[in-house]
Amino acid sequence: MIQQPQYTQATPKYNFPPNALEDTTLPQRFLELSLRSIKNIHSAALYQPYETLTEESLNPTEEITPTFQGQTTLKLRTIQLKPSPSPQPVIAIDVSSIKIGETNTGIILALRAATVWKQNGSGYRYLRFGPFPFHITEENKQEIYSLFSQYSRDIPETDSDHIWSMSETRGGPVDFFKSASPPSLMNMQTRMTTLLERWLQTQIAAQTQNSLILLDGSLTAGIGDTPISIMAQLLYTASSRHNTILAITKATRLRLNGHTLTDLINKSKPPCLLQTDGQAASAYQHIHFMGNIYVAKLSPSPYAFRLDIDQKTPTTQAVEAVEHLIANDLVLDGYPETLRLAHIYSTFTANEVIGIQRFLAQTHGIKTIQRPNIRRLLFGPFAKGPTES
Repeated sequence: MIQQPQYTQATPKYNFPPNALEDTTLPQRFLELSLRSIKNIHSAALYQPYETLTEESLNPTEEITPTFQGQTTLKLRTIQLKPSPSPQPVIAIDVSSIKIGETNTGIILALRAATVWKQNGSGYRYLRFGPFPFHITEENKQEIYSLFSQYSRDIPETDSDHIWSMSETRGGPVDFFKSASPPSLMNMQTRMTTLLERWLQTQIAAQTQNSLILLDGSLTAGIGDTPISIMAQLLYTASSRHNTILAITKATRLRLNGHTLTDLINKSKPPCLLQTDGQAASAYQHIHFMGNIYVAKLSPSPYAFRLDIDQKTPTTQAVEAVEHLIANDLVLDGYPETLRLAHIYSTFTANEVIGIQRFLAQTHGIKTIQRPNIRRLLFGPFAKGPTES
């Protein structure tokens, strides 16, 4: 028998505890820019893509594997966890994007975000942003990128000095976007997804308090559109509101002295954390790990995950946060249900992609066609490409 969680439908109002996400300026601007960006594709041809980038391939924070300096022997500490119920809300955030197709002048993307929360033993509630379709061309990508990056770098005036000083002490750029130019069309999907996700994370961190905020990914800064100043802003905003951020990485190659840490924790009785002794570092000078890195095995399952918690959070408080999480949220296969649902509600299904394509066809006269697969035409069954195994 499979245990089924209790779900409740989303409400049209923001009802995060206590009054979260009151500012809806960015979603409204997204909508306006989305509508404006697709006005120039009347009667164009929409070529379906060969491949769709998955969320895992779009998450750059999962690609950097840290090393641990200053150790000659393997030093690990297992922390046993005891579920500790509390009134703290659990809030999870996830963002996904999908490539709808290509036109003669650019690409069409769709983005969607989802937040899921649970409090005081109540059912799960969720809120979706989007989908937002965008037609990105060489002519308008600067405007689109500027809007996304503008909101990602906006910092409340009262906090700006502290955040900039944090980024400077960590060796990062003070304002990443002043000199940043928009990426190529091929990389716009990744950049826009990351920027939307960072904005939503910061908004929730600023408009909630005494909450557990779950992120998909790690607390790695200095890559893509997550400069050190942006990550510092997120962590400072959360801590100033007495929120604790727990960043969970689904797929990790975390190793210490040649050992895979997710295998070593299997020797311990769950729920537990595996704490690493030593400072996490990267082979790249611009990469910084802004969280203490743990391996978490939160249920009696074979699955363990990398868990990042802000370095400025005391170890005792970090452990208590995880104990509150496993008591307040349903944890199946070692993964929090709120974060699993956030992924599900943000991910695009095949039917939704067809619906977006049909909408574009009806409103803008776009004809969807299948682009000839040159590799298959040339090589037949010997073709090797994105769609062939």
